[in-house]
Amino acid sequence: MNKENAQRNTIIDSFLNKENVNWQELLATIIAGFDCTTGTIHFLDEQSSLLKVQAHQGIPPFLVPKLSEIPIGKGMAGIAAERREPVEMCNLQTDDSGVVRPAAKETKVEGSIAVPMLLNGKLYGTLGIAKPVPYDFKEEEVSDLLNIGEKISVFMSS
Repeated sequence: MNKENAQRNTIIDSFLNKENVNWQELLATIIAGFDCTTGTIHFLDEQSSLLKVQAHQGIPPFLVPKLSEIPIGKGMAGIAAERREPVEMCNLQTDDSGVVRPAAKETKVEGSIAVPMLLNGKLYGTLGIAKPVPYDFKEEEVSDLLNIGEKISVFMSS
């Protein structure tokens, strides 16, 4: 683990060691730590099987209702949840795979990733971040995001 990874983990741990987590502040810290501008944290509602937004940053207000509840299997977050693996786009604006929902292009972000928040194979939600430029997240960054997701899942399971 390099210095940057260790710093990210220490910061995340400090948020999750509080009785009441400020999810918005945690998300802002994650976004800044990866030099991104936009992001979301969704928690899985087991009763409805929907991903429900817990925190968001950099999302245009008119899009917030569209991402407030996401079905498993729809959009980047829903597919990351369904596959239980990261879903990444180097440039969301030029994607034609069908993974990106048309409204998502309105965020004006390009390099984006959604990772499942998992603990022992159980899904707790998703974490997504994005940059305003084309970008491929490095293997180490993906690993860090999955680790952050696991830390959040540990907090949620307790």
